[in-house]
Amino acid sequence: MSASFTPEDDARFAADVAQAAGRVLLDIRARENGTTEGRELGRLGDAEANRLILARLSADRPGDAVLSEESADDPARLDAQRVWIIDPLDGSREYGIQGRADWAVHVGLWEAGKGMTASAVAQPALGAVYSTVKTGQRAPSSGRLTLVVSDSRPPYYIEAVAGDVGGDVVTMGSAGAKAMAVVRGDVDAYVHSGGQWEWDSAAPVGVALAAGLHCSRIDGTPLLYNQSHPYLPDLLICPTELAEPLLASIARHATRQADTGRVAMAREYIKALTSHDATKLRLAEGCRRVENGDVTGESGQHIRDDLEQSSRYRRVTAVRDVDIEEWESFVVARYRIELDDNTTLSTVEHFAIPAGDITAITTIVVPDRQSVDPAGP
Repeated sequence: MSASFTPEDDARFAADVAQAAGRVLLDIRARENGTTEGRELGRLGDAEANRLILARLSADRPGDAVLSEESADDPARLDAQRVWIIDPLDGSREYGIQGRADWAVHVGLWEAGKGMTASAVAQPALGAVYSTVKTGQRAPSSGRLTLVVSDSRPPYYIEAVAGDVGGDVVTMGSAGAKAMAVVRGDVDAYVHSGGQWEWDSAAPVGVALAAGLHCSRIDGTPLLYNQSHPYLPDLLICPTELAEPLLASIARHATRQADTGRVAMAREYIKALTSHDATKLRLAEGCRRVENGDVTGESGQHIRDDLEQSSRYRRVTAVRDVDIEEWESFVVARYRIELDDNTTLSTVEHFAIPAGDITAITTIVVPDRQSVDPAGP
């Protein structure tokens, strides 16, 4: 059924769905004002916007596969001809802060052999929707270049790059908001390193490409979507004339090796041990955690709830000496955990990550020898 739709049909549909999800998010913000905020408001918005988008896709594009930030990964998408890559609420942290407008809704269509063919990004707080059919007129650049980066994870090399090209650095939330700022001409380039997922950039890149902009990894290689592991650690979006000097400068200053997707997922789990925030942790619904032979997590949701609320995880004050190895679809992490009573635990954690979710965690935890006997053996 879906094969009969033209790219223009799909783009208009994407824009309509993104706009509808945006209205839901605005309604939630107004309804929950003063009662729900921060992380919980973001989660509420994510869930309700995701339900709306999935319902629309099921009703109007039933033959297509879906990859959503807020749904379990279905490997069947890898054999599909058409896959909708969606982020129901990009910038959930910013959404949870009253007065912030730098959050977005992403709805993009990937097609086998073609890439991103129809995309839309809505910025509900601005009353704007951008699509591969209509992006508006980009304002010409004037004066010094402006490079926009994440306000929570700016690239470690960005000041050096700005110095090379004679530019200024500004920060903003939401990948979609930053990409659309380049599309409008509010800023000259969006540079990111430090990790993203396909849903963070798929629809924004589709819109930016339709607007004639350069979009690539920071090493100049293409941004590929609907991959077996949906992780993209970095990107550059800018006018074509700026691509060469920016890529050359980044090549000089970006010296750290990027994590693979599986390693990034393991790091997100380790990060949640101290942040007690499992919002971005990808766990399969049937994920089990076994520690020293005992089942300590019976489902993905159980593990998330424990990381955020359980008293035994609340005792974790720091994680250090992290060493991570990957082979095939597995990751092993070795690290030390510091508890609130100054005890240190040596931990070996084994993650099974066949595709876009962690499906099993096996853990060995023992008291660190140095914390038991400071004098050593």
